[in-house]
Amino acid sequence: MAKSNVFTVAQLKSLPVGKHCDGQGLWLHKRADGGAQWTFRFQLWGRQREMGIGSFKRIGLGEARKKADWVRLQVQADIDPVKQRRLERQQSNSRDGRLESLAWEAYGTHKASLKHGGADGLWVSPLRLHLLPKLGKMPIVKIDQDDIAHALAPIWHEKPVTAKKALSRLRTVFKYARAKGFLVNRAVIEEAVILLGENKKPVRQSLSLPWSGVPALYATLSDDDPVQLALRMLILTGVRADSVNNMQLGQIEGEMWQIPPLHVKGRASNTAGFDVPLSQEALHVIALAKKQEQNGYLFPNARGGPLNKMAMRNHLVETNVAARPHGFRASLRTWLSDQTDCPFEIAEACIGHVRKGDAAIDTYNRTAYVMKRATFMTDWAAYVSGKT
Repeated sequence: MAKSNVFTVAQLKSLPVGKHCDGQGLWLHKRADGGAQWTFRFQLWGRQREMGIGSFKRIGLGEARKKADWVRLQVQADIDPVKQRRLERQQSNSRDGRLESLAWEAYGTHKASLKHGGADGLWVSPLRLHLLPKLGKMPIVKIDQDDIAHALAPIWHEKPVTAKKALSRLRTVFKYARAKGFLVNRAVIEEAVILLGENKKPVRQSLSLPWSGVPALYATLSDDDPVQLALRMLILTGVRADSVNNMQLGQIEGEMWQIPPLHVKGRASNTAGFDVPLSQEALHVIALAKKQEQNGYLFPNARGGPLNKMAMRNHLVETNVAARPHGFRASLRTWLSDQTDCPFEIAEACIGHVRKGDAAIDTYNRTAYVMKRATFMTDWAAYVSGKT
């Protein structure tokens, strides 16, 4: 066995610069700048490791040997003392271990995969508004199902979609905390749902017009108002409002609209974006919109930026139309099912739904059905504009 307790306190003070072993893994590293550091070397699972014990100025020889004994016992018990010490520090009530701090850290690592890079704050909003005010200061390891249920009770039945989003964000934060080494119990989230009870309030779907009523509405939309031109483009293409609000002249290539991934739901990490075949009626709307174009935006707001996200909705409300922009996607999708022989995959592709099926099939079948979609979208445009 290696010798231990080699040095005395007096000898330590006179040691030269370098690394000196007190025995059984305890070392003192004296630096040229006058400082010195205690370390402990050990071997575990076939790996050589070194763990800092503390500064020589703050920890004397006797205390360093006691700390070395603790590390030695950990190693003998097949425990990595470096990881164990980190876990113990993280389980303390320090600010770094509180929900609010970890929530923002998790958001920081997650937002790169979000639309707009998470800059709009929509992802973190349910957490920030409904959980952090009540639980943010708590150490995450001490949060239980009662805490979560109490925080979400005011919105659980009144705002079920928001409440479920808050829980989804909390799951992400708990996973992140677990990955960092915090011994959180992720099961408390599901137990909180049991305490809150079943939510029977139906999710309200976007108001939509029956497809038979769309041509009459389309006929009322003007040729010179950016908001109404945007609504025409929305109806003709079946895309989401954000894509139309941010539509730019540079995205048009011949008879194709190339929507960048930033403005396509679920495509933030897809560099290909989404290609929309344009009918002759859609190209006509673009030609009209060019007269209003500002800073590249085909449907600009008053300051020359992208159209306000509420502009099309407000027009429908002001004209007493019982529909919302997102609902026209349902009108198109229902028309495709009722009035055409459009296959399911192509109909879903027409409204930009991303199919999540067999991974092997998705790997090899990379088509977006652009040419086949073009035929059906041309028929839809002709129907909507009253040309058939």
